[in-house]
Amino acid sequence: MSSESAPKTILVTGAAGFIASHVTKRLVSNYPNYKIVALDKLNYCSSLKNLQPCFTSSNFKFVKADIASSDLINYLLDAEEIDTIMHFAAETHVDNSFGNSFEFTTNNIYGTHVLLEACKVTKRINRFIHVSTDEVYGESDLETDIGNPEASQLLPTNPYSATKAGAEMLVMAYHRSYGLPIITTRGNNVYGPNQFPEKLIPKFVLLAMRGDPLPIHGNGSNVRSYLFCGDVAEAFDVILHKGVIGHVYNIGTKKERSVVDVARDIGNLFGFDIEKALHFVNDRPFNDKRYFLDDQKLKKLGWEERTPWEAGLRMTIAWYRENPDWWGNVGHALHPHPRISMSVPSHTEEEFLMMQYTTSGILKSELKFMIYGRTGWIGGLLGKICMEKGIPYAYGRGKLEDRKMLLNDIRSLRPTHVINAAGVTGTPNVDWCETHKLETIRTNVVGTLNLADVCHQEGIYLMNFATGCIFQYDKDHAQGSGRGFKEEDEPNFTGSFYSKTKAMVEEMLREYNNVCSLRLRMPISSDLSNMRNFITKITRYSKVVNIPNSMSVLDELLPISIEMAKRKCKGVWNFTNPGIVSHNEILELYKEYIDPKFKWVNFNLEEQAKVIIAPRSNNELDASKLKKEFPELLSIKDSIIKYVFEPNKRVK
Repeated sequence: MSSESAPKTILVTGAAGFIASHVTKRLVSNYPNYKIVALDKLNYCSSLKNLQPCFTSSNFKFVKADIASSDLINYLLDAEEIDTIMHFAAETHVDNSFGNSFEFTTNNIYGTHVLLEACKVTKRINRFIHVSTDEVYGESDLETDIGNPEASQLLPTNPYSATKAGAEMLVMAYHRSYGLPIITTRGNNVYGPNQFPEKLIPKFVLLAMRGDPLPIHGNGSNVRSYLFCGDVAEAFDVILHKGVIGHVYNIGTKKERSVVDVARDIGNLFGFDIEKALHFVNDRPFNDKRYFLDDQKLKKLGWEERTPWEAGLRMTIAWYRENPDWWGNVGHALHPHPRISMSVPSHTEEEFLMMQYTTSGILKSELKFMIYGRTGWIGGLLGKICMEKGIPYAYGRGKLEDRKMLLNDIRSLRPTHVINAAGVTGTPNVDWCETHKLETIRTNVVGTLNLADVCHQEGIYLMNFATGCIFQYDKDHAQGSGRGFKEEDEPNFTGSFYSKTKAMVEEMLREYNNVCSLRLRMPISSDLSNMRNFITKITRYSKVVNIPNSMSVLDELLPISIEMAKRKCKGVWNFTNPGIVSHNEILELYKEYIDPKFKWVNFNLEEQAKVIIAPRSNNELDASKLKKEFPELLSIKDSIIKYVFEPNKRVK
């Protein structure tokens, strides 16, 4: 590979899984000039602990995401300026494919399709390495000594290998039709440290450590070839730098072992009477007898297997002895025919997110924040702020309406603070709530109260992001009077179902002495590409009303919310910048700072009512309580200029 075509930013999908984590660690360590973006959705067989050495490296970034999310993948390729993809993400365990084959189709075929389409659209990828499997060739003849070359026909025999073959067909089609720079790999079995114990070798090792029998499918005569993970990581390094676009490379070895042979070798290293340790069980519905590869093509690029079988086994056994609890309770995986829910997230995710700060030396803190609302705008920003401030944090997994899940979250992590940024606001706006009332109640009312009650029961502080859209101008708080609604005032706006639910919950939360409620209004941020941003919204509307309102500049206020949580401020707070600003004033600033050609049209509330379902709240909140606590807080107009328009100011 020439210096011009060398990778600059590599996206590794499935990076927290077994093979990909070894490849990622090798790339991060050996190529400090490459930026490695590691993506993983963190399901049951992946763990951030597998990537632990990378988190202190400046050329590494982790993104928790699902490759099936097309919008996110498109954004990621552009935002991170990805020029190379190494696509490992897949469901890989054959036993699971017999029980839930649709998950394999979704992840292995659809997920690959999303990646390919994103590459086609963004037109920035120089190299796409698609990781497949030797199983796509189907069963090899037991008598032949000639391995399957890369040009062999694909004849998959189980749902797993069929989905991998299907993904390969898409990869080939995108290469031929759109010229995508594809390289495909097909590998033998891999073993070594960090592997989830549903696979044969780590399963046998952990069972042997327990002194339990080793289950053998059928008569154990099925033959497989095994490569040590370090050798495979080196193979991907070679293919990344020397592989030819459009080619397929087998990653294999001619050295074969039956399942019984593997069990005997492991048993011998543990000093077992192996014949007594073997436990023969029913075979799979279909179990290929042999996969045999021709490995010459990759060897011509300069790669070769380095780790002898016994040495690799010894290193693997030593690692599991040193890390017996790496995967937590894996009893279900050690079953002869495990059936594991592929939607279960990595059980170590939260623990490691909390660890990464202390292990990297950023901060040793007594604070532990748990945030609900991972996928939301505010929840995502809060996590980013915690990371920047060195505050250990994790996102809650449980659904707010599920008390058992919330208790499991809190008792397993034991946070000092819980922040709730989860809630239903509606897509694309609050009109959605008018036709989805039960869903809105379930989250905004039942869920929020459930979380507050669980936190109260466990003696934990809760900060809840509420809304100020529960008031409307009235005779005592007339528009332009300067008299805003205070924290103790009762809500007077019931025009939308969304506002009704939020007002109801706020009143009930007053009974909990561990809760702080922050009334946000019309949130604004410096990210003018975000459609939740109030400024972005009104610049996209064909017509806008022109009414002065209280609003919240998130770039200034969210860091203040973290400080309020640290101080354990409680009760209700109007969480807006002091003062009011109108739609037209904002759009005038947008025109001045961003787009001098921008134009807009106003209409009145009566005209607006014809194009929306639910009326909108318009009001001024009195922010004097917040200003007294944080005197440096800017007025709404000054805050918008400082945090939004100045950073985004056009270059003249």
